[in-house]
Amino acid sequence: MNKVELQRPADSSPISVARNWLGTYDQVALATVVSTWGSAPVPVGGHLVVAPDGRFEGSVSGGCIEMDVISKAEDIMHDGQSKLLEFGIADEAAWRAGLPCGGTIKILVEMLSKADAPYLESILEARRARRPHVAAIDLQTGRRRIFEAELAEGEIRERIETGESGIFSFDEGDAFLQVRLPTVRVVIVGATHITQVLAPLAEQIGFDAIIIDPRTAFTSIERLGHTPTLTEWPEVGLAALGLDPRTAVVAVTHAAHLDDDALAAALRSDCLYIGALGSRKTHAKRLERLRAAGFSDADLERIHAPIGLAIGAKGPAEIALSILAEIVQVARRAEA
Repeated sequence: MNKVELQRPADSSPISVARNWLGTYDQVALATVVSTWGSAPVPVGGHLVVAPDGRFEGSVSGGCIEMDVISKAEDIMHDGQSKLLEFGIADEAAWRAGLPCGGTIKILVEMLSKADAPYLESILEARRARRPHVAAIDLQTGRRRIFEAELAEGEIRERIETGESGIFSFDEGDAFLQVRLPTVRVVIVGATHITQVLAPLAEQIGFDAIIIDPRTAFTSIERLGHTPTLTEWPEVGLAALGLDPRTAVVAVTHAAHLDDDALAAALRSDCLYIGALGSRKTHAKRLERLRAAGFSDADLERIHAPIGLAIGAKGPAEIALSILAEIVQVARRAEA
C-alpha cells in the first residue's frame, strides 16, 4: 500500500516563517543557537527569525537575551555580515537579561535574502518527506550546504547517526552542523479517553500525532478535534503511514484484537517505540498470543508494557502524561 499524506496544521517553525517572510521582505535575519554550556534554556539548533519591521518568531534563550539578539539582527540585516555572538555569566547583557543562573550561549546570526529561499525550501521539503539531513554552515565564509543522510559520509554521517549538532573543526575551518532528524511521530491506535489527552499533548511539545481507529463512533471531530485520524484497521493504517525509526506506536484501544493487530505491525518495523496499555496479567496473555503468531522473545521485549513511566499515574490524563514522558525518554536516549 502506498503511504498516505494527512493534512496537518500549518508549519509555524522559524524556518517556515523565515521562508514565508522572504515572500514579503527582501531579507530577514536568522539566529541559531550553535553552542551551549551550563543551564542554557534552548538547545543547540534553536532558531529565532527576525523581520526588518522588528517582528520575530522562535527563541534562542527562552527570553533571557532575545532583545539583545534582535538588536544585533537588525544591525546584521543592515550591513549583511553574519556574526557569531556569545553570551555568558560574565556578560553585562546576559546579567541584565537574566542569564546569571549560569551558562554560556553562542548564537550565529545570519542575513537571509530572497536568493536563500531555495536553501530554506530544501530544509522544509526534507522535513515534509521525513528525510534525515544535515545543514552545514561554514563559520568563516558563511557558505551553506545540505547533506542528505543517504549521501553523507565521514563526520557528516556520524553526526546523523548520533543526532548531535554543534561546531566541528574540519581541514578547511570550523563549521556548524545542524542535524535535522524527522519529527517524532506518535501514532496512537485507539481513539480512547487517554488519546484525547495524549494527542494534543504530543503536538504541544513538537511531536506529530496521528490517530488510528476503525470504530467510527470513536473518531468524531467532537472527540478528537483536528488531530489527523485514519478510520482503518490498525495494520492497514500503519502500513499506509509507513513506520520509520522516528515513529512511536501506542496501542490503547482496550480491545485485545485491535491492540494485537497494531503491535504485530509495529514489531515488523524498525519504529522508535512500541507501547501497549494493560496490566501485567493482560500483557502476559498478550505475549502468549504474539508468540503463537511467530514473534520471538527478543521481538516482544521491544514492547513497553505496562505502558508509560512508573509515576503512579491515575486516570486518562496522568496515564497520557506518563506515556509521552516515556516516548521522550526513548527518543532522547535518556537513562531509565
